[in-house]
Amino acid sequence: MSHPVSFHPPTPPITPATVATWPVAEVLALFNLPFNDLMYQAQQVHRAHFDVADIELATLLSIKTGGCEEDCGYCSQAARHDTGVQATKVLPIDAVMDAARKAKASGATRFCMGAAWRSPKERDLEKVEEMVREVKALGLETCATLGMLEEGQANRLKAAGLDYYNHNLDTAPEFYSNVVSTRAYQDRLDTLGRIRRAGLKVCCGGIVGMGESRQSRAGLIAQLANLNPYPESVPINHLVQVEGTPLHGLDPLDPFEFVRTIAVARLTMPHARVRLSAGRRQMGEAVQALCFLAGANSIFYGDRLLTTDNPEAEDDRALLNKLGLRAQVTVTE
Repeated sequence: MSHPVSFHPPTPPITPATVATWPVAEVLALFNLPFNDLMYQAQQVHRAHFDVADIELATLLSIKTGGCEEDCGYCSQAARHDTGVQATKVLPIDAVMDAARKAKASGATRFCMGAAWRSPKERDLEKVEEMVREVKALGLETCATLGMLEEGQANRLKAAGLDYYNHNLDTAPEFYSNVVSTRAYQDRLDTLGRIRRAGLKVCCGGIVGMGESRQSRAGLIAQLANLNPYPESVPINHLVQVEGTPLHGLDPLDPFEFVRTIAVARLTMPHARVRLSAGRRQMGEAVQALCFLAGANSIFYGDRLLTTDNPEAEDDRALLNKLGLRAQVTVTE
């Protein structure tokens, strides 16, 4: 009979002094648990810190698509990849606000704006600041993902009313060079540091199914869990293979391995919102249900995630209803 691996979540509230350290070996030991034991432990931690019926709904809008100078192997928006994605200009403010109003009307509580930039230029940042102010005035939480931030840029976004900044680590440090060469892992960590110092909340996760090993998936979760403090939102993406990208044609990740990743994220970051992000359309309802059981309590909601398909809002509402789950209601002053 196997014995559960002990876990050591920090005592709330999260402060730098109480964040636990997770060596990769301990995280890997969680991954290696029998599936039922892992799910049981994840459920215990989830129930200790959240209402398990509560699911946060977030909507993501691409405010500037394609033409990115980076070479991320998974991304359809890289200019060097022949994916059929055309580069566009920044959306006008009216189009952004129309999308934000629709998102709020359909039940979303957080509105995320993504732009395919290596990092925003001055003229770009001014436009995003206006978008943040206007979306915030609707009573929605605001989030942006604009690439790397220079000194002072995070502070400006904070002053405009931004709540969260998304900047993913993508994968473990040792696997990173297999995916990206145009920016270093430390560049990502440096941007996360600027976000924290500006007083913004952090949305940071990664992508699985890129050909990495379980050891590398454990390395990614360890990196996230050992951030000081760890992110408030942790999006776990399942690679959506896009023809024309270097990662197209890989053998798909076993669905149970994806569920294990969700459960380990929940165990190591007990207070975080663990979000099902890209790849939900390919999962089907049964795998999504297992992910909620494993501790996922946030989803991207709407029919598009930047350039890839996402389950439609109606389908999501039907699934939540089947499972007895409900959308989180957030009151924003």
